[in-house]
Amino acid sequence: MSEYDIEHSHGMHVVHDGPRQAPPVLLIHGSGASGGFWRPMVPALAAHHHLIRVDLPGCGQSPPAPSYDVPAQAGQVAALLDDLGLRHVAVVGHSSGGYVATALAEQRPDLVGSLALISSGPSPDALLRQPFLLRALLAPPLGPLLWSRRSDALIRKGIVATAARPVDLPDDVVADVRGITYRVMRTVLRCNTAYIAERSVPERLAALQVPVLVVFGAADPRWEPSSAHQYDAVPNARVELLPGVGHLPMLEAPETTGDLLLDFTAMGGRRPVIPDA
Repeated sequence: MSEYDIEHSHGMHVVHDGPRQAPPVLLIHGSGASGGFWRPMVPALAAHHHLIRVDLPGCGQSPPAPSYDVPAQAGQVAALLDDLGLRHVAVVGHSSGGYVATALAEQRPDLVGSLALISSGPSPDALLRQPFLLRALLAPPLGPLLWSRRSDALIRKGIVATAARPVDLPDDVVADVRGITYRVMRTVLRCNTAYIAERSVPERLAALQVPVLVVFGAADPRWEPSSAHQYDAVPNARVELLPGVGHLPMLEAPETTGDLLLDFTAMGGRRPVIPDA
């Protein structure tokens, strides 16, 4: 199954997969990533859905933006969906992409039919001490120097530092990450922290009338895995922990993650009914 349409809209590189008449699913990547990170799950999902994969501003093949505040990014995504004439979309966000997805539902509940958050840390207190390589790349004084001199091998090591299983990273995905500047990355991370510090994601979701799927790796090195259960307080939320999986379920366990998303969208975001024994 191949990509059938690529466009640039509202400052974002957008890739469409699957038939346009199928139910729409919007895929939003996390910080320092791109829409290419979803590729292992695309064939299975696009057999049932019209997939819309965005590169958020300043990431992948999208140009920089005046603001990287989470609500501002959500506003750009909303404008894209408006242009496409789509409503009640199943929105899937990985890591901080889950914050953009949540902000989209806050701003425009008419656009969001359901939310799936993958490895999206619920609140600042759930953040773990980051792997050494990421700390070196992202913090002064070494960060700016190392970032500008990153080799493809170093980029790969930085990505897999958050995984618990081996992952295959195509050259074009590595190139997408290379295009992200140090300034953009630091700004995005700061804006993400501000968004969840102002109000936790579960608290935000509890105020919305939208079905939620939460997928977390039980071996996530970025966020305390048990913090996934903070989402248990959200009405209509379903929480799934994946054993032996780190921060990148779509790369580490694409089949399992894809099956969870397909089941969730097939149910219209509703919880499955488990009969009494």
